[in-house]
Amino acid sequence: MHDVVVVGSGPNGLAGAITLARAGRSVLVLEANDEIGGAARSLTNASGAVHDFGSAIHPLTVASPFMRTIDWGGHGLRWINPEAAVAHPLDNGDAAVVWRDLDRTVSELGADDGDAYRALYGRPSRRFDDLLALTTKPLPGLVREGLQRPVLAARLLRPLAAPASLTARRFHTDRAKAIIAGHAAHSVAPLNRPLTSGFALLLGSSAHAVGWPFPAGGAGEITRVMAEVLTSLGGEIRTGHRVASTDDLPESRAVLFALSPRQISRIVGQRFSRSYRLRLSRFRYGPGVCKVDFDTSEPIPWTNPAVASAATVHVGGTFAEVAAAERTVARGRHPRTPFVLLAQHTLFDPSRTPDGRHTVWTYCHVPNGSTIDMSGAIEAQIERFAPGFRDTIIDRRVWLPADLERADANLIGGDVAGGSNVDHRALLRPWPTLNPYRTSVPMFYMGSASTPPGGGVHGLGGHQAAHEVLRYLT
Repeated sequence: MHDVVVVGSGPNGLAGAITLARAGRSVLVLEANDEIGGAARSLTNASGAVHDFGSAIHPLTVASPFMRTIDWGGHGLRWINPEAAVAHPLDNGDAAVVWRDLDRTVSELGADDGDAYRALYGRPSRRFDDLLALTTKPLPGLVREGLQRPVLAARLLRPLAAPASLTARRFHTDRAKAIIAGHAAHSVAPLNRPLTSGFALLLGSSAHAVGWPFPAGGAGEITRVMAEVLTSLGGEIRTGHRVASTDDLPESRAVLFALSPRQISRIVGQRFSRSYRLRLSRFRYGPGVCKVDFDTSEPIPWTNPAVASAATVHVGGTFAEVAAAERTVARGRHPRTPFVLLAQHTLFDPSRTPDGRHTVWTYCHVPNGSTIDMSGAIEAQIERFAPGFRDTIIDRRVWLPADLERADANLIGGDVAGGSNVDHRALLRPWPTLNPYRTSVPMFYMGSASTPPGGGVHGLGGHQAAHEVLRYLT
């Protein structure tokens, strides 16, 4: 009998398992798929090109307090960290570029917005570890951190609560406002909602604190290394083992589910209390994504060459256009000109494709469970800022929300964020509670993107849930 069974081998499941194994507990990880990784894995297509399935760029991985305990280089992982964290093309050949160097970013924004940008991002970039400590814990931990350092907490947290639309008013130029829009749109929420500035502040600060890196060879390298760490500690991983009910769980003293609430409810069912089942059923998922992987014959021909300085590109035009696209999705419709998240890995990592070809990783937000193919709209948005892009396309693979959920059951309706980030849901997951990792069954725990601190390849949901499991086992 193992001390703990962990269900799910994504970053949160593996982080929880490593935390438990480091504490001397025997751990078994069960994975339904034939390979580990969840949304943090890479797929090789028929032409030999490597495309990341889910996550593609990883600032929160290198910044995460848990992930920093892993010796990535010792396990053969090489981080690639471009000098430009992210670029945002605009019409008429203009573009905003967020450089890792804060001073360079300020200088390029010029007299109109440079000082305002430094005022917004200077302190949180310098105190990024403190910012993470204040924003990645469940409610009691957040309050405790705030009480220990009230002045610093007030200075760092106050700007996070505002809608991104209000934060954008600090700036005068389309370039600076577009930067805010691109960062805030990672919330997958309307940009006039509270706390969307939190995404703009956290992601924008990470650009200057740690950059926006990615692993050479693909996102699957992250979970490969995590699996190696776990097995070196005596942990076991079993793939191809789908858990459909508690009958599929080997005997153990505790179970940590690195799954979404809907999956956990299906597995545990009537063993949960009626009130807890009701809460699980009311958990709100966010919009989905339509993902398109392109193989191209050459790099994207951006009108502004500076856009090729970044591996990550936010494609959506002005703040008003990005806000309109996200508002349309929130209303259950499909935008004609969507906000597109794009990664051009092979500009910096040519090992991902044979024969000098290139990959382009993209997705746009769509209503949860959408069945609409948005590849045409995605291509049109890229073509808008890179005329001739369509002529470079050799092949494409379209992932609708149902395809994503089939490949990773955590992606309910194509929701890659682990749940809605509208209003309080961005912080209080899966619902307002003092201990989000416990369930109504003492031996069962939840630690996934649906628990604090939410989506992202940081492992903290599983890591923090594992500490609750350890308290139970003591």
